[in-house]
Amino acid sequence: MMRCPSPVVRARLHRPASLLRRAQRGVVLFIALIMLVAMTLTGLALSHSVTTSVLVAGNLGFQQGATSSGDAGIEAARAWLVVQGGDTLRVDGLPGYLSNWDTTFNPATFNWATNATAVGTDAGGNTVSYIIHRLCSTSGLTANAPLQQCVTVQLTGATGTKGGASYGSLPLTGVTYVYYRITARTAGPRNTVSYVQAILY
Repeated sequence: MMRCPSPVVRARLHRPASLLRRAQRGVVLFIALIMLVAMTLTGLALSHSVTTSVLVAGNLGFQQGATSSGDAGIEAARAWLVVQGGDTLRVDGLPGYLSNWDTTFNPATFNWATNATAVGTDAGGNTVSYIIHRLCSTSGLTANAPLQQCVTVQLTGATGTKGGASYGSLPLTGVTYVYYRITARTAGPRNTVSYVQAILY
Protein backbone atom coordinates (compact mmCIF):
# COMPACT_ATOMS: atom_id res chain seq x y z
CA MET A 1 0.00 0.00 0.00
CA MET A 2 1.39 3.34 -1.09
CA ARG A 3 1.51 6.17 1.38
CA CYS A 4 1.05 9.81 0.42
CA PRO A 5 3.83 12.14 1.37
CA SER A 6 3.20 14.39 4.28
CA PRO A 7 2.54 18.11 3.77
CA VAL A 8 6.07 18.92 4.86
CA VAL A 9 7.51 16.58 2.25
CA ARG A 10 5.20 17.98 -0.42
CA ALA A 11 6.37 21.52 0.36
CA ARG A 12 9.97 20.44 0.04
CA LEU A 13 9.26 18.74 -3.30
CA HIS A 14 7.66 21.87 -4.80
CA ARG A 15 10.20 24.41 -3.55
CA PRO A 16 12.84 23.93 -6.30
CA ALA A 17 10.28 24.49 -9.12
CA SER A 18 9.05 27.68 -7.43
CA LEU A 19 12.59 28.98 -7.04
CA LEU A 20 13.32 28.15 -10.71
CA ARG A 21 10.28 30.14 -11.84
CA ARG A 22 11.37 33.14 -9.76
CA ALA A 23 14.88 32.99 -11.26
CA GLN A 24 13.40 32.83 -14.79
CA ARG A 25 11.27 35.89 -14.12
CA GLY A 26 14.38 37.84 -13.16
CA VAL A 27 16.23 36.87 -16.36
CA VAL A 28 13.26 37.82 -18.56
CA LEU A 29 13.04 41.22 -16.88
CA PHE A 30 16.77 41.81 -17.41
CA ILE A 31 16.56 40.83 -21.10
CA ALA A 32 13.49 43.04 -21.57
CA LEU A 33 15.33 46.01 -20.07
CA ILE A 34 18.30 45.44 -22.39
CA MET A 35 15.94 45.27 -25.40
CA LEU A 36 14.20 48.49 -24.34
CA VAL A 37 17.53 50.31 -24.05
CA ALA A 38 18.62 49.01 -27.48
CA MET A 39 15.31 50.06 -29.07
CA THR A 40 15.54 53.50 -27.44
CA LEU A 41 19.06 54.05 -28.78
CA THR A 42 17.98 52.88 -32.26
CA GLY A 43 15.01 55.26 -32.19
CA LEU A 44 17.20 58.19 -31.15
CA ALA A 45 19.72 57.42 -33.91
CA LEU A 46 16.94 57.18 -36.51
CA SER A 47 15.39 60.44 -35.32
CA HIS A 48 18.77 62.20 -35.51
CA SER A 49 19.37 60.81 -39.01
CA VAL A 50 15.96 61.97 -40.27
CA THR A 51 16.41 65.43 -38.72
CA THR A 52 19.84 65.81 -40.32
CA SER A 53 18.47 64.71 -43.71
CA VAL A 54 15.65 67.25 -43.50
CA LEU A 55 18.08 70.04 -42.59
CA VAL A 56 20.43 69.14 -45.45
CA ALA A 57 17.54 69.01 -47.93
CA GLY A 58 16.27 72.37 -46.68
CA ASN A 59 19.71 73.97 -46.99
CA LEU A 60 20.12 72.62 -50.52
CA GLY A 61 16.73 74.06 -51.41
CA PHE A 62 17.72 77.49 -50.08
CA GLN A 63 21.03 77.29 -51.97
CA GLN A 64 19.31 76.43 -55.24
CA GLY A 65 16.77 79.21 -54.71
CA ALA A 66 19.56 81.71 -54.10
CA THR A 67 21.42 80.59 -57.22
CA SER A 68 18.27 80.92 -59.31
CA SER A 69 17.66 84.41 -57.91
CA GLY A 70 21.15 85.37 -59.08
CA ASP A 71 19.80 85.30 -62.64
CA ALA A 72 17.79 88.41 -61.79
CA GLY A 73 21.03 90.22 -61.00
CA ILE A 74 22.61 89.11 -64.27
CA GLU A 75 19.56 90.27 -66.23
CA ALA A 76 19.41 93.63 -64.44
CA ALA A 77 23.10 94.24 -65.19
CA ARG A 78 22.62 93.26 -68.84
CA ALA A 79 19.66 95.61 -69.17
CA TRP A 80 21.76 98.45 -67.72
CA LEU A 81 24.67 97.74 -70.08
CA VAL A 82 22.67 97.77 -73.31
CA VAL A 83 21.37 101.31 -72.78
CA GLN A 84 24.73 102.86 -71.92
CA GLY A 85 26.89 104.75 -74.41
CA GLY A 86 30.61 104.31 -74.98
CA ASP A 87 31.51 107.41 -72.93
CA THR A 88 29.66 106.05 -69.91
CA LEU A 89 31.27 102.62 -70.14
CA ARG A 90 34.77 104.06 -70.52
CA VAL A 91 34.89 105.40 -66.94
CA ASP A 92 33.93 104.02 -63.55
CA GLY A 93 30.28 104.69 -62.87
CA LEU A 94 27.82 104.49 -60.06
CA PRO A 95 28.31 101.76 -57.47
CA GLY A 96 28.15 98.60 -59.48
CA TYR A 97 30.32 99.44 -62.49
CA LEU A 98 34.11 99.42 -62.87
CA SER A 99 35.72 100.10 -66.24
CA ASN A 100 38.70 97.81 -65.53
CA TRP A 101 39.03 94.14 -64.79
CA ASP A 102 40.21 94.69 -61.18
CA THR A 103 42.69 91.85 -60.69
CA THR A 104 42.16 91.98 -56.91
CA PHE A 105 38.40 91.40 -57.11
CA ASN A 106 37.22 88.66 -54.77
CA PRO A 107 33.44 88.16 -54.44
CA ALA A 108 33.80 86.79 -50.90
CA THR A 109 35.62 89.87 -49.56
CA PHE A 110 34.12 92.54 -51.83
CA ASN A 111 32.07 95.25 -50.06
CA TRP A 112 28.69 94.49 -51.59
CA ALA A 113 26.84 96.90 -49.31
CA THR A 114 28.44 100.07 -50.69
CA ASN A 115 30.14 99.17 -53.99
CA ALA A 116 27.45 97.16 -55.77
CA THR A 117 24.07 97.90 -57.34
CA ALA A 118 21.15 96.46 -55.38
CA VAL A 119 18.43 94.82 -57.46
CA GLY A 120 16.01 94.14 -54.62
CA THR A 121 14.56 91.30 -52.57
CA ASP A 122 12.44 88.58 -54.17
CA ALA A 123 9.50 86.65 -52.74
CA GLY A 124 11.82 84.01 -51.28
CA GLY A 125 13.66 86.58 -49.14
CA ASN A 126 16.75 86.61 -51.38
CA THR A 127 18.50 89.98 -51.71
CA VAL A 128 20.28 90.37 -55.06
CA SER A 129 23.03 92.82 -56.07
CA TYR A 130 25.56 92.96 -58.88
CA ILE A 131 28.89 94.42 -59.97
CA ILE A 132 30.03 94.86 -63.60
CA HIS A 133 33.67 94.91 -64.69
CA ARG A 134 34.74 96.02 -68.14
CA LEU A 135 37.50 93.57 -69.03
CA CYS A 136 40.12 96.20 -69.79
CA SER A 137 43.33 96.94 -67.93
CA THR A 138 42.89 100.71 -67.48
CA SER A 139 39.89 102.82 -66.55
CA GLY A 140 39.13 105.98 -68.48
CA LEU A 141 40.60 104.82 -71.79
CA THR A 142 38.80 103.54 -74.87
CA ALA A 143 39.29 99.93 -75.87
CA ASN A 144 41.62 100.85 -78.77
CA ALA A 145 43.68 103.46 -76.92
CA PRO A 146 47.49 103.05 -76.81
CA LEU A 147 48.70 100.89 -73.89
CA GLN A 148 45.12 99.73 -73.25
CA GLN A 149 44.57 96.01 -72.98
CA CYS A 150 41.06 94.62 -73.32
CA VAL A 151 39.49 91.24 -73.75
CA THR A 152 37.61 91.64 -77.01
CA VAL A 153 35.84 89.70 -79.72
CA GLN A 154 35.71 90.73 -83.36
CA LEU A 155 32.63 89.84 -85.34
CA THR A 156 32.86 89.80 -89.10
CA GLY A 157 29.71 89.45 -91.12
CA ALA A 158 29.45 87.75 -94.46
CA THR A 159 30.06 90.15 -97.32
CA GLY A 160 27.31 90.86 -99.77
CA THR A 161 26.75 92.77 -102.98
CA LYS A 162 23.74 94.68 -101.73
CA GLY A 163 24.12 98.27 -100.70
CA GLY A 164 23.51 99.58 -97.20
CA ALA A 165 25.27 99.71 -93.89
CA SER A 166 24.42 96.16 -92.96
CA TYR A 167 23.18 93.08 -94.68
CA GLY A 168 21.90 90.01 -92.90
CA SER A 169 22.11 89.44 -89.18
CA LEU A 170 25.68 90.72 -88.64
CA PRO A 171 27.51 93.88 -89.73
CA LEU A 172 29.32 93.67 -93.06
CA THR A 173 32.52 95.13 -91.64
CA GLY A 174 34.33 93.72 -88.61
CA VAL A 175 33.32 95.28 -85.30
CA THR A 176 35.28 94.82 -82.08
CA TYR A 177 33.31 94.34 -78.88
CA VAL A 178 34.67 94.50 -75.33
CA TYR A 179 33.76 91.77 -72.89
CA TYR A 180 32.06 92.59 -69.58
CA ARG A 181 32.03 90.38 -66.52
CA ILE A 182 28.90 90.48 -64.36
CA THR A 183 29.01 89.07 -60.85
CA ALA A 184 25.71 88.73 -59.01
CA ARG A 185 25.49 88.03 -55.29
CA THR A 186 22.41 86.63 -53.60
CA ALA A 187 22.01 86.67 -49.81
CA GLY A 188 19.10 84.60 -48.57
CA PRO A 189 17.58 82.95 -45.50
CA ARG A 190 19.71 80.78 -43.17
CA ASN A 191 22.81 82.82 -44.09
CA THR A 192 22.69 81.47 -47.65
CA VAL A 193 25.08 83.28 -50.00
CA SER A 194 25.40 82.47 -53.70
CA TYR A 195 27.52 83.99 -56.47
CA VAL A 196 26.73 83.82 -60.18
CA GLN A 197 28.99 85.14 -62.93
CA ALA A 198 28.38 85.77 -66.62
CA ILE A 199 30.56 87.23 -69.35
CA LEU A 200 28.97 89.03 -72.27
CA TYR A 201 29.80 91.61 -74.93
